[in-house]
Amino acid sequence: MAGDDRPRRGLLVVNPRARSGGLDLDEIRAVLRRGGIEPIDPPSPDRDCKDLIREAQETCDLVILGGGDGTLNAAAQALAEGSLPLGILPLGTANDLARSLGLPSDPVAAAEVITRVPARAIDLGCVNGHYFFNVASVGFSADLAGELTSDLKKRFGTIGYAVAAVRLLRRSRPFTVYIEHDGTVETVRTIQVSVGNGRHYGGGMTVQEDASVDDGLLHFYSLEVAHWWRLLALLPALRRGTQGRAADVRAFETTEVVLRTRKPRPVNTDGELTTYTPAHIRVVPKAVRVHAPPHGAQGPGGTA
Repeated sequence: MAGDDRPRRGLLVVNPRARSGGLDLDEIRAVLRRGGIEPIDPPSPDRDCKDLIREAQETCDLVILGGGDGTLNAAAQALAEGSLPLGILPLGTANDLARSLGLPSDPVAAAEVITRVPARAIDLGCVNGHYFFNVASVGFSADLAGELTSDLKKRFGTIGYAVAAVRLLRRSRPFTVYIEHDGTVETVRTIQVSVGNGRHYGGGMTVQEDASVDDGLLHFYSLEVAHWWRLLALLPALRRGTQGRAADVRAFETTEVVLRTRKPRPVNTDGELTTYTPAHIRVVPKAVRVHAPPHGAQGPGGTA
């Protein structure tokens, strides 16, 4: 939309409830303006971000979202429906998508990326019509999402995940899930099933060590452990993304999978409980464009 003679217009939506949502935006605004982007505040910032993004399609050139993975998850539907590229200011607790994209953790440095790095296409996951960036899961991590209050995240940051996990771990029990994929149906007893679109999730976990948000694949794993303490032994592998090598972990790559359980169980997408089983999960290749370094590159102050 923007011509050569005027700045690009960037809808700037910041979630005030994000862990760093109270950040003074003056420096970020200055960085954006120096880079040729005029930040546009929404007329009613308390409105649903999906509505704000939909209305900006004809008046803005990009969307700039400040928040964590929950904020991005809430915006995913409108971003997929529209055509505006996305710029990310990581202001949340875990910022898993920002990590997967190699964006810097410092919001000011992330604003520099928005002005300098071209947008590139990435995939989205979709479960029962709900889009997600990082991962959809059933079982332990979905139960954890229900336990992990916003106050806990704000007070303890990523340590809050560990605090909530310890509370929940000893109460967890295996459940039966029927997995349909690539012409097969498998019946397993598991603590958790995860289906990743991106690489990172859950405040430091890794779906699969070489997964990326633009590989056109879903990365599946199921933790079929006999005792809760086995999860503690698997923790280093879960952080590296090598859990698929363990004998009691089922792992594969696919583009579509259906998860059925004996009774409806909540599905966690990017830290938010958004739907229930049966869960029909598919990858949507190149669904959204994001200002981020090329795959495998490292952003300033970030990790690839």
